[in-house]
Amino acid sequence: MSSASSNSPFENGVMLYMAYLSKEGLQTFKQLLVDENPRPGSVQITWDQVKTARWGEVVHLLVEFFPGRLAWDVTHDIFAKMNQTELCLRVQMELNYILPNLEPEDSNPREMPVNLEEGESDKIQEYKVHVTDEYSMTRTMTTWSGSHADFFYQDIERHERFLPCLFLPKRPQARQPKTVVLQGVAGVGKTSLAKKVMLEWAENKFYRHKFQCAFYFHCREMAQVDEQSFAELIARKWPGSQSLMSKIMSKPDQLLLLFDGFEEVSLTLTDRPADLSDDWIQKLPGPVLLASLLSKRMLPEATLLITFRFTSWRKLKPFLKHPSFITLTGFSMAERAKYFRTYFRNKRDADEALRFVTGNTVLFSMCQVPAVCWMVCSCLRQQMQRGADLAQAYPNATAVFVQYLSGFFATKPGSPPRNTHQTQLAGLCYLAAEGMWNMRWVFDAKDLEQAKLDETAVATFLRVNIFQRVAGDGDRYAFAMLSFQEFFAALLYVLCFPQQLRNFRVLDRVQIIRLIAYPGRKKNYLAQMGLFLFGLLNETCASAAGKSFGCKLSLGNKKKLLKVAALLRECGPPTLHHGVPQLFYCLHEIQEEAFVRQTLSDCQKAALIVSKKKDMQVSAFCLKHYQRLRDLELTMTLTIPHVGTLSPDPLHSTGPESSDQCFLWWQEFCSVFRTHENLEVLTLTNTSLEAESVKVLSAALRHPGCKLQKLIFRRVHPSMLNEDLIQVLIENQYLSYLEIQGTEVRREAMEFLCTALKCPQCYLQCLRLEDCSVTPKSWINLAKDLGISQEGCYPLLQDLLENCELSLLTCKILTSSLKSNEMLTHLSLAENALKDEGAKELCNALQCSACPLQRLVLRNCALTSGCCPDLVSALDKNKNLRSLDLGFNSLKDDGVILLFEALTKPQSGLQILELEKCLLTAVCCQAMASMVLHNQSLRYLDVSKNDIGLRGRELLWEAFQQRKGKEKVVL
Repeated sequence: MSSASSNSPFENGVMLYMAYLSKEGLQTFKQLLVDENPRPGSVQITWDQVKTARWGEVVHLLVEFFPGRLAWDVTHDIFAKMNQTELCLRVQMELNYILPNLEPEDSNPREMPVNLEEGESDKIQEYKVHVTDEYSMTRTMTTWSGSHADFFYQDIERHERFLPCLFLPKRPQARQPKTVVLQGVAGVGKTSLAKKVMLEWAENKFYRHKFQCAFYFHCREMAQVDEQSFAELIARKWPGSQSLMSKIMSKPDQLLLLFDGFEEVSLTLTDRPADLSDDWIQKLPGPVLLASLLSKRMLPEATLLITFRFTSWRKLKPFLKHPSFITLTGFSMAERAKYFRTYFRNKRDADEALRFVTGNTVLFSMCQVPAVCWMVCSCLRQQMQRGADLAQAYPNATAVFVQYLSGFFATKPGSPPRNTHQTQLAGLCYLAAEGMWNMRWVFDAKDLEQAKLDETAVATFLRVNIFQRVAGDGDRYAFAMLSFQEFFAALLYVLCFPQQLRNFRVLDRVQIIRLIAYPGRKKNYLAQMGLFLFGLLNETCASAAGKSFGCKLSLGNKKKLLKVAALLRECGPPTLHHGVPQLFYCLHEIQEEAFVRQTLSDCQKAALIVSKKKDMQVSAFCLKHYQRLRDLELTMTLTIPHVGTLSPDPLHSTGPESSDQCFLWWQEFCSVFRTHENLEVLTLTNTSLEAESVKVLSAALRHPGCKLQKLIFRRVHPSMLNEDLIQVLIENQYLSYLEIQGTEVRREAMEFLCTALKCPQCYLQCLRLEDCSVTPKSWINLAKDLGISQEGCYPLLQDLLENCELSLLTCKILTSSLKSNEMLTHLSLAENALKDEGAKELCNALQCSACPLQRLVLRNCALTSGCCPDLVSALDKNKNLRSLDLGFNSLKDDGVILLFEALTKPQSGLQILELEKCLLTAVCCQAMASMVLHNQSLRYLDVSKNDIGLRGRELLWEAFQQRKGKEKVVL
């Protein structure tokens, strides 16, 4: 969803190399920039504009004050003065890349800032002081609400690094994005970063030259008043500003507006353009005012910074104009490790906790949210202090939430009776589930009443930090963390209600599919709820939850889940956003092999994109239960570290998640090739594996238990085609088909392949090389090897060398094998520019009566009518050929008429003739009809994409009607 060009190496912004300058180097650059003489069309930059600017803001100034390529010329000149040779080279590289797309230089200089009088400047400074006072509390407000003594705040360093480049141009035209979106899951720090922007603006640290005024809006401010104008909205934030606002609004390009909290309101934005307004003084309903601002109908030159969860994208997409997206992901792996180290203080405990949590990639992934990271640390420490085995205490990620949240419902002396706790728990779960199904995250008095939650229950949940109060008019509440709402929503379908006829709440089929099927968009907001539900259905976890929450649990929905999940079978093709089925994660969470095996019992195909370690772990777990698996398609973008290269201390390794577990999961993944006798096809696409990982795969494919028949490589890294992998052709007697497509086949790989093909133990029947980059010498060697006939070597060998740039010399050597190889039945040379000379060589070989070839594909081989006499001669002498594909060649009428005349002879054995898009017209149709009428062997004729006209169609129709057979013609 980035606004940048997907092909650009600089797609995350221009001049990113400015970040490489040291603090002192940046100061020198700024001083030289101020000293730079203005050039035609540019504006002088002052020291006041750059003295507090960080590198990103300096880039912004450059591209704004020096239009077009001037910015790069100035930057290059300054780097040269600083003797920064490498940075000069980077400037030139970037300029060379974007130069063709740069717009003409703008001759109109940038608009000058608003001229403020002394009193007006003082008012803006007073507003900045107010903003500083309000947002300096951002850190304490974003920590865990409550008095947890062991909670500490840790900056998310990657998010901090976004600040300088939030408004960097991302397009080749070097234009500043006017709408920037900070997106991410709940709790990763979107609001914190937005408020940090406000704080830094007030402290003159954030785009000081650009934004005269900045305002932060929570969407509830739009919802709590029936009608208001934008001017009134500003007046509430900045009392006494009315006289100044008109002057500020006259320069809207110097205005920064931040919008947050879309998930906390239920505004329905108008989709009628006529409702929108450009008048910032006009009173408007909240949804109309918000839509007018977001769509840039009002204040089109203003800059917007918007935060929302992925779930809000569909609602806001119609209104945002060319947004630039930045995804916040919370704690990185290193930051999670740092948090564990700081929390546990002593290295031994930190190592033990981190080793356990990195062994459960789903739980470790949840720790990206800072508050969840703290919660996990808190729970692990409790168990470690008791001397408990962490693996037994937490069979899955759900068990950690069971322990933490159940503590608030434990019956203690002086607390309400157990039945009161159970009533409150049931109401809480009902509220959570209703909210999840309907995408509601904030609840009012009516919602609480429907859930039968009274004031006492609400007060209890506020006290223990399950609830938090939402600011604004009226009593409105939200779960303190979205994970809490997801957990309690799942718990509803496990709770037992003895007083009811059906003592548990039943999930219907549609609900189950929504929980576990592939989402229709980037993020499935119900995925975590589904994960918790499967986790709670784990019998060990369910037993612990029942005891901890002091209630009875029912596994009644387990059979329903099994039935629906088993019927889903294939969940749809993988994408970059969901490369592994959500069902895999759910099955991994339940951790019950019998359940998993039964769910996947009828699945025969799996298509996976493994890009994260958690993808690898859950895939390895699930695939071994695919007892009927026949076809596996795998894309691996994950680098698997070899055990020997790993740091023994996960806290001090470059990636704490990079433990030897990942390599073990890969070994477990590959074990399916030797244990699953039904597995026939493996396709590796867009994959790069390290040598050690290839060795593991090769060993599995060479195992006597591996019954793989087809091995397909599509656009894989050339280093994967090493000796280990090609050795499989010799040691696996079941492997009969090898396809390599869109891949560079290096000299060593071709040598290994040729050696394997010569071996008597090679049982390959079909070799397909399509669109592969291979040296001419390697092609010649392969052609020679295909021509060597040894007993048992090439049973029914099919040779497909498509779009591989075969030379005429290679073609001559290859076709000689047609005379000597008695087993070659299928030859495809499609997409190679053989031309008529190459076709002549083939036809000479075909004329040999011993040539066993049954199908010949010369599709798109740059042939003309000049090759047709040779083809006629070959067809006249060779009666073995059953199928001939000449599509997408310029044979024209005079060429195919020769073919048709040859095929009218009764002894012709050709059954399939494909002439798609061969530049045919009605001229050849009389000869074609005659051939159809007299050739009794022909069963299929394709003359599609040719302009044979109505008369030609009629002639063919009449001919086929007279034959009255089951032949098929494609027009």
